[in-house]
Amino acid sequence: MTEAPLRNDLARGPDGGRAFWVTTADGLRLRVGHWPGVHKGTVFLLPGRSEYVEKYGPAATEFAARGYGLITIDWRGQGLSPRFHADPARGHLLRFGDFQRDLDALLAQGAALDLPRPWFVLSHSMGGAIALRRLTEAHPFRACAFSAPMWGVGVPRWLRPWAPQLARWLRGGRLSEAYVRGTTAETYVLHAPFEDNMLTTDARMWAWLVDQAGAEPRLALGGPSYQWAAESILECQALAALPSPVLPCLTVIGSHERIINTRPVHERMARWPGGRLLVVEGGEHEVMMETLARRKQFYDAVAALFDAAR
Repeated sequence: MTEAPLRNDLARGPDGGRAFWVTTADGLRLRVGHWPGVHKGTVFLLPGRSEYVEKYGPAATEFAARGYGLITIDWRGQGLSPRFHADPARGHLLRFGDFQRDLDALLAQGAALDLPRPWFVLSHSMGGAIALRRLTEAHPFRACAFSAPMWGVGVPRWLRPWAPQLARWLRGGRLSEAYVRGTTAETYVLHAPFEDNMLTTDARMWAWLVDQAGAEPRLALGGPSYQWAAESILECQALAALPSPVLPCLTVIGSHERIINTRPVHERMARWPGGRLLVVEGGEHEVMMETLARRKQFYDAVAALFDAAR
């Protein structure tokens, strides 16, 4: 078990945080981070596009206060895990399904660390697509929670009927490695102003994200490639055809969500057996990094779900 670097000073997680290198079935070395809790169980947090372990230090603190440990990962192409383009700022990938290999490695590390059970999964944005795919197959989780799950990619409304066809044309083509129009190599929090940003209405949390990106540029990621967009659109289309798992579920979105397409979220949660959709009034995409009151609403609701499923 090889230790990996973890910027605890930037993460602001609870005591005892550690990081490890894990190896996927296809030979990639990825970084995993873990913060211990008490003895209620362990939350496997599956992050979104462009995210990294240190971003979820505050989430680990929140769950530790509620009795849960937390483990998370730098997906391939993100954080300190290997990048897939000569331009390391480009959010590029080969196949969306490869993230399942990363999840396998994360679960294997959880077993190697003998993390307290039961195990639960909480996923954000892109991680929501990765989690949903796994939950339709064999998995070790007692309950699941989603934060702004990417079950539909945020493309303009007029383009949505043609998005899958366009994605098939783009995938692997000449434009596949180009940045999606309107994005650049600069990570979002370093070029967007706080006013009317699409992540959070909390100025302190925004400043913390900016500080992280400035203090450790290796963690940051710029805009996605068209290959990432194409793979994501096609994975969301495939997921839409699958039934919802029979598993306790809470999905949380902000009422001001502007990054993902929320229609598939409402549609799926309407047919999820025993599932619940919580819309946080005034919240943006990152409800876990919203104002104190909204964060408390989120973590209390998720912990209540996990407590009931233990």
